[in-house]
Order: sequence, then C-alpha cells, then structure tokens
Amino acid sequence: MTTMDAITYRPARDELAYTFGGRMPVAHVRSGDVLQVFTEDCFGGLVRGPADLPSQVCRMPYLNPVSGPFFVEDAAPGDTLAIHLAAITPARDWGVSSTFPHFGALTSTSHTATLQPPLQERVWVYDIDRQAGTVRFHATESGHSVDLPLDPMIGTIGVAPGGFEARSTIVPDSHGGNLDTPELRAGTTLYLGVNVHGAMLALGDGHARQGEGEACGVGVEIATTTTLIIEVVKGVPTVWPRLETDTSIMSVGCARPLEDAYRIAHRDLVGWVSDLTGLEQLDAYQLVSQAGRAPIGNVCDPNYTVLAAVDKVLLPRPQAAYGGMHAHLRQHVGRPGSR
Repeated sequence: MTTMDAITYRPARDELAYTFGGRMPVAHVRSGDVLQVFTEDCFGGLVRGPADLPSQVCRMPYLNPVSGPFFVEDAAPGDTLAIHLAAITPARDWGVSSTFPHFGALTSTSHTATLQPPLQERVWVYDIDRQAGTVRFHATESGHSVDLPLDPMIGTIGVAPGGFEARSTIVPDSHGGNLDTPELRAGTTLYLGVNVHGAMLALGDGHARQGEGEACGVGVEIATTTTLIIEVVKGVPTVWPRLETDTSIMSVGCARPLEDAYRIAHRDLVGWVSDLTGLEQLDAYQLVSQAGRAPIGNVCDPNYTVLAAVDKVLLPRPQAAYGGMHAHLRQHVGRPGSR
C-alpha cells in the first residue's frame, strides 16, 4: 500500500490535542488503514527564531500538541494496537531547540529542588537539509557549526489510558505518550495495549534528531508529515509499550526514579524473550543481561523513559512477535527509512 491510498489528516491549530484521553475522535479508521498525518512541533510552530523565547510566545499548558485522536474500529480493551511508522518527513527546512529555567537534566527542577540559579532561556535554530540528510547545529556564542545526521523520530505517540483518565501529552507511561526515544523512527513497529474502546491513537512532537536521554529536555523539534499503518491484534494484551524493528525487539519502561523505569523495561523484555523462545525465565534473564542494550529515552519528563533491547539473531528459534505483525506491516509499506 502506498501513501496514495492513505487517509490524510492535517489539524487546524484549534484541533490540536494536549491530552491522551478526554477527547472526541477526529476520525474513525480501520485495522489495515494507512494514515498520513501532519504533526506540529512541541511549541506549536510558535518558536521560529532566537527571539521567540518559549516562555514568551507559548502558553502553558498548551505545549507538546498531538494530532488525533483516531478511533480505531474493533479495538477493545485487552487487544494490542500495532502501529508501523512507515515514513517521518520534516515538514519544514528548520527545527528548533532550547533551554528553559528549571527544566532539563542538568539544572534545578520542581522534582529536584536546589538553590542554584535557573538556566538561561535560549533558542537554537537548526538548518535541515532533507536531500543531504543533515541537521546543522550552530553555536550561539561562537562561529562553530557542524552537520549531524538527520534521524527523524516521533517523540509522542500513544492511546487513551484506562480508568477514565486524561493524561497530559508531556507524560510518558504505559499508554505511550511522551516516550522521547530515537528508536521511534521510520521502520519501527510500536505495540500499545488498548485501554478503551477504539484505542484513541494520537501522535506528535517530531524531532529531526535527539541524543539518548534528551539531556536538555528538548530535541531538534520539528513539524512532520508522518505515514503510519495500523493493525489491531485481537485478544493479545500488552502491558507496557513494545517496539520491533527488522533486527531487534525492545520493551519500554516509564517511571521515576530512573532505575524503576529500567526495571520495568527489563522485566518486560525478559518475559517477552521467554514467551517467544521457550527459554526458562532465569535463562532468559541471563541472556538479556549479557546481550541486551538499555537506550535511554528521556531523563526530563514527569516520568523517565528507558528501553530494554535485544537482537533477534541472538534468540534461540524465536516465534514471530505478535504473529509476525511487523513483517506483515512492512510488506504493505516497503522499507522506507530502514537502517
């Protein structure tokens, strides 16, 4: 299936959402549909240059908007929603990043309160060259600049939480949300547990690239045109978000402190490996301990995000995850953005 067959959605500014849950759907879609969605950057497109300080041009809580939610027909609690990211394309030739007072990993925050002065608020503008595949960093206090690889990702994607909750889009948790992991790039399939009828999928907060951990709390923020294909996996629950690529499986944990996010992710991956391979639990634990990776998503949001990852080739005769859903979705969209 190509983007010619896709359902397209471009929200007006007053249609952007700032919560998962508590919103009426913007459209109804079916399992197997391809969506092409315009997403705004985390500042709603209002920060465009060094003079546009977020504290002056943005208004809380209207940060980190998402497009959606989309009501997925036949999705019910106890199912899993598989979302394959087919393509993520920067919608503009620039992106922005910033520092904030009392926000980020290396400053005093409301959760880590100290007497040190707040960081200066500052904006960096990055040039994006889609043809060359680069993102150009410019220092603000010197003439230094350097080209970094363009590696587009979706920072925030999720479904409605259960229990009639509405969660801010800034928060990552078991429903997804602001996961902020570079692993959410084109070619990845995301698995999310369905908590409410219709799942209520929404996404936004594109980054042209982001370092592991998102130390300052802000990636290279961009608007995107994102193409995704969705499928409902009936009767299969997923407690925490999971990712699959052509080469790896990954579990996601979100919590504070950071070690609890690490524990959640690794507990889930050990169980997933055991289920897929038949390995006894402690054998799976040992294999993940020696062969696994732990990419950090973010250490700045209300919850921190850690992934636990292992390469499929190291697993003994694994069953295909979710009945081979990743490979199935890849057949429809080819291999755009694969690495």
